[in-house]
Amino acid sequence: MEQASIQTNKPALTLHRKFPVAPEKVWRAWTEPQALRQWFGPAGEQQPVSVADIDLRPGGRFRLVFGGPDGNEHEAAGVYKEVQPHRKLVFSWCWPRTTPDRVSQITILLRPEGKGTDMEFRHEQFFDEAARDGHRQGWTVTFGKLETFLKGD
Repeated sequence: MEQASIQTNKPALTLHRKFPVAPEKVWRAWTEPQALRQWFGPAGEQQPVSVADIDLRPGGRFRLVFGGPDGNEHEAAGVYKEVQPHRKLVFSWCWPRTTPDRVSQITILLRPEGKGTDMEFRHEQFFDEAARDGHRQGWTVTFGKLETFLKGD
């Protein structure tokens, strides 16, 4: 019934990725600060994340600070709403330094598929289509980095 709370008139995006590792490894990449520091953020950065604070529990908060292609630091933050280890992660998402009033929601579903994992990534409740399109581009690049990290992990 969680979908009932999501406003369907706001832009959303859904991305799917398949990774050649178990769901536990993909989960770890999303939920452990040391792992996040190694893959999250814009392309071309070796250690893009300078802060990865994670309180992984419903009601717990996260905060990520990372470099951008413009040379400026960016900060993303949110609150975990649902935590089902190795299966489902739901959290709010905002940019507190630039648009703190624009809060969206992310749902990550991990499903075993053969010897790998199918990840369904839903980002919903965008302010407008431009925000959705910018995030689509950012997430696509970031998931390429996640794939490289998982192959080497």
